[in-house]
Amino acid sequence: MFSKKKNEAKIDAEQRELYDNARRRMLQKKRLFHHFVIFLIGAVFLIVLNVVIGYQENFKILGYDWFVAAILIWAFLFLIHFFNVFVTSSLMGKEWEAKQMERLVNKQKKKIAELDKKVEKDYPVKKSEQTRDTDKTTNLNPGPESPSSSENPDKPLNT
Repeated sequence: MFSKKKNEAKIDAEQRELYDNARRRMLQKKRLFHHFVIFLIGAVFLIVLNVVIGYQENFKILGYDWFVAAILIWAFLFLIHFFNVFVTSSLMGKEWEAKQMERLVNKQKKKIAELDKKVEKDYPVKKSEQTRDTDKTTNLNPGPESPSSSENPDKPLNT
């Protein structure tokens, strides 16, 4: 109760990803439902505004009353939203993203391997250069046999 260590719920990465995906899908569907309810209320409001109140009764777009055109445009936008939530997300969901990511990573690895082969072919490393390079790296890190660990640490190394 008074301890400083707090009990934290431990969720592994896979469970967290599943939870986040489910939450994201739930929010998409919730927003779609809200869009549908607002669409219905808005359509009824536009019909009442034109038919009952008589606002811009004579204004027509392509031979139809203005409210019909407004409702049709809004219905088209709602159908796009519906298509995005149910069709696009189903076809291009997490599994599709993972496949595409894996495919692109493999493509990059293949390209890098080809470039490595080309570099090795065009600029081969000679054995003497390879041993010289390893000697340089070993001399950069002085060990216990180096002059820096001599008995007199105040004495300069180059004297």
